[in-house]
Amino acid sequence: MVISDDSAAIFTPPVNAAAVGHKYTRIRVDQYAGACGAVISQVDLSTRLDDETVSEIRRAILDHLVVFFRDQCLTPAQQVAFSHRFGDYSNVPFIEPIPGNPEVIAVVREPQERQGFAFGGLWHSDFSFLEQPPFGSILHAIEVPPYGADTLWSNQYLAYGTLSSGLQTALRTLRGVHSATNAYSKKMQVIHDSFVGMKVHTDDSANQTIEHPVVRIHAETGQPALYVNAQYTVGLAGWAPHEARLLLDYLFQHSVQPAFTCRWNWQVGDVAFWDNRCVQHMAMADVSGHRRYMHRTTVAGESPVSM
Repeated sequence: MVISDDSAAIFTPPVNAAAVGHKYTRIRVDQYAGACGAVISQVDLSTRLDDETVSEIRRAILDHLVVFFRDQCLTPAQQVAFSHRFGDYSNVPFIEPIPGNPEVIAVVREPQERQGFAFGGLWHSDFSFLEQPPFGSILHAIEVPPYGADTLWSNQYLAYGTLSSGLQTALRTLRGVHSATNAYSKKMQVIHDSFVGMKVHTDDSANQTIEHPVVRIHAETGQPALYVNAQYTVGLAGWAPHEARLLLDYLFQHSVQPAFTCRWNWQVGDVAFWDNRCVQHMAMADVSGHRRYMHRTTVAGESPVSM
């Protein structure tokens, strides 16, 4: 049964992931790239999914970090309902939602935009400046250009696991300082004003900071992942800025090297669902003259913990 906009307020509690090594019976999962990413098929996200299907989708997300669904057609309310099968709504600060649905934001690049950067165009983990950053983000493609405007994801398990044992040990004792100051403070309003199809309201609350472990233990898999990003990590607790910059710049570059990434070329109807606890992502700004319009919902997460 298709979920209508009127029924979107009725949600069932999130379900746990299927066991490691589970044999899929409700969905088909095909690995998409070597480092991360899988395509899930044989499922219609606009319907009321049973718990077994949701459990298998969650298993695929844990195993592949980002999953993709093709040929989906979701109203905003249906996308919200699907999101709620995986957890509560995570507040999206600074960005104005679409009319009529406070849980959905539109990620838009209009044809007339010529700037060489896109919303989300720096490598980041969504809202890592929050005390409880979101677990998951879900992006649904409504309009896409005929070429370009891809999104990339990078596996942060690999980013941590490929470091030397000595650096791994050192990083496990460190805490990163995260802030939205370089994204949503008032000095950035002129940048956001160039996004014709989006409304972003900057304010001084973006200058607040929060500390998270540099190496984060995933709440469901128990695996360590590097948890710093160029957009929101502004320092290291207890370190002088010039000291922290040297190490952070190295980690920023190391964590997004091509061998750790997958790249998705969007088609209308695609849905991407990724785990912010173990991937970074970025959007390409390599096309003008065409519209890119997407709806995004966000699933609440937990406070990051260290080893």
